[in-house]
Formats: sequence, C-alpha cells, structure tokens
Amino acid sequence: MSKFDSIVEEVRVLGNDLTNKVRDLIHEGNVRRIIIKDEHGNTYIEIPVTVAAIGAIFAPVLAAVGAIAAMAAKFTVVVEKEPSDLQPKG
Repeated sequence: MSKFDSIVEEVRVLGNDLTNKVRDLIHEGNVRRIIIKDEHGNTYIEIPVTVAAIGAIFAPVLAAVGAIAAMAAKFTVVVEKEPSDLQPKG
C-alpha cells in the first residue's frame, strides 16, 4: 500500500446539516469511508460507503446519522476518497 491509496478530507458541518452532507457524500461515488466526529475529536460512527450504498443499508445509516446529529451542534466529517482524480500527469 502506498500513501496514495486514498485521500482524506475533513469538512466541518452543523448538526442540522449532517444528514444531508452524509447523503451527498454517499451518492458521490468515489468515497470509500465516512467518519463522523464531534468538535472534541471523539468518533461517533465510521461508515464504509461501499456497504452504505446498498439500498437496504442506506436508510438505517442515515437514521443513525440523524440521531447522532441531535447529540451535538458541530461535527467534523472525515471523508476518505479514492485518488482517481489526482493521478500524476506525465
């Protein structure tokens, strides 16, 4: 495994925007994993998106995210993406 196997981004969102942000990320297609943390860095949930993208699992994942959103006002969403868009040109 090289250090270029995935790209990690962090996005800060408010609790009321959390569910919509996670839904959008799941639909993006190049996201491998989503981690939701509170403003103190405590991890609430890790979602492997390849599993969440399956219809039967998608709804319960969003329900869990909605419940988490009620717990705090500010969250950090850590997004692990596939590096396909950042291939070196040459």
